[in-house]
Amino acid sequence: MRAVDTIRNIWKIEDLRKRILTTLLLVLIYRLGTFIVLPGIDPRALTALSTQTSGGLMALLDMFSGGAFSNASIFALGIMPYISASIVMQLAAIIVPTFQKLQREGESGRRKINQWTRYLTVVLLFVQGWAYLINLDLQMRQAGAPMAADLSDLWFKLSSTIIMAGGSMFVLWLGERITDKGIGNGISFIIMIGIIARLPNSLYQEFISRVDEAGGGLVMLLFELLFLLLVIAGAILLVQGTRKVAVQYAKRIVGNKQYGGARQYIPLKVNAANVMPIIFAQAIMFVPMSLVGFFDQSGESSSFMAAFRDNTGLWYNVVFALLIIAFTYFYTAITINPTQMADDLKRNNGFIPGIKPGKATKEYLDEIMSRITLPGAFFLAIVAILPAFAQILGISMQFAQFFGGTSLIIMVGVVLDTLQQVESHLLMRHYDGLLKSGRIKGRTGSVAAY
Repeated sequence: MRAVDTIRNIWKIEDLRKRILTTLLLVLIYRLGTFIVLPGIDPRALTALSTQTSGGLMALLDMFSGGAFSNASIFALGIMPYISASIVMQLAAIIVPTFQKLQREGESGRRKINQWTRYLTVVLLFVQGWAYLINLDLQMRQAGAPMAADLSDLWFKLSSTIIMAGGSMFVLWLGERITDKGIGNGISFIIMIGIIARLPNSLYQEFISRVDEAGGGLVMLLFELLFLLLVIAGAILLVQGTRKVAVQYAKRIVGNKQYGGARQYIPLKVNAANVMPIIFAQAIMFVPMSLVGFFDQSGESSSFMAAFRDNTGLWYNVVFALLIIAFTYFYTAITINPTQMADDLKRNNGFIPGIKPGKATKEYLDEIMSRITLPGAFFLAIVAILPAFAQILGISMQFAQFFGGTSLIIMVGVVLDTLQQVESHLLMRHYDGLLKSGRIKGRTGSVAAY
């Protein structure tokens, strides 16, 4: 009955109710758009594209677009060009002095960086849109499928590219409206919806394949579901895991009265980089997967790259895991600044007991982050390559994608962030939280004032 009472309490809060309904409406618009095929494309002729997107790079792109990629939809490019542009701008803010200056300007600098991110997104959309149509033309010609329009026509390619670019920018607008008027982070929420949209069909196909097996198929399916729950539980621990560092604030004297300093904690995350190392590593691993088509399959060079094209192969997963570990340290180093944390503590009369303020505090925080990042990096690498092990054990590739990798980390993180916002609305109006014991922690965890 607690679940029913919680739903009733959520519905009583007018602001929260409006936000949830607005989110559902905007998600419905997005899902409807993924089935609107580009003008001039015969939906019945997309069998070849659906086959191409059943594995490898294309399967991942199709997953993030919620199936719009394989449907040749107006939303076919999805939100990933914006994610790519955001990553580039984050790196530019670290390397390029001009963007470093903008980042230090506060809100005005952030708006300027967001503006440049959108400009870069439009450029990427036109490049990727043109490449998407070239690939679509090739796939349909090889399959001998009838076409309602000539895909090699320049005007058709230009108009279709503009439509897909406009569709992706509309998806970006929907994500921003979800953030402002709905619940949760809109961009992440849309990505999660696209991933979850493939889950029912993948689960159904896995169920059918297990039922058709001669004996023991349903038992194996139960073991698969149990293992999936264990992996999800591990991903939750990875997302929420923190190491608390005690901070003591010095006593203050105001007038003739002396006030004792309070003790608080700095929560240092085990996985401060979140899913970014997997995205960076996956982008690099896509290079041989993309180039292998340019070589003869009988040549030595193509056989070398074919080893990295097989996502269940030994070398692919070893290199993939090592890249994730390396990028975890890299991204943690650029997002967590021990020097700034030490300076903020010193400026606010705070110190770590037993550690001198200043340089010693910076070195101590840096050492702690290095220690907790190592197990977090290994755990993240294991989660990333779990889909390969799932395929080796006989699980279909579509269903195996939910056993780890980018999709699982994104889903867990977005769900926790959304539930945390819902719980905040409940507690703010003096209702019980979603859990009996403790509060839900999202990817950002609790915030320490220092």
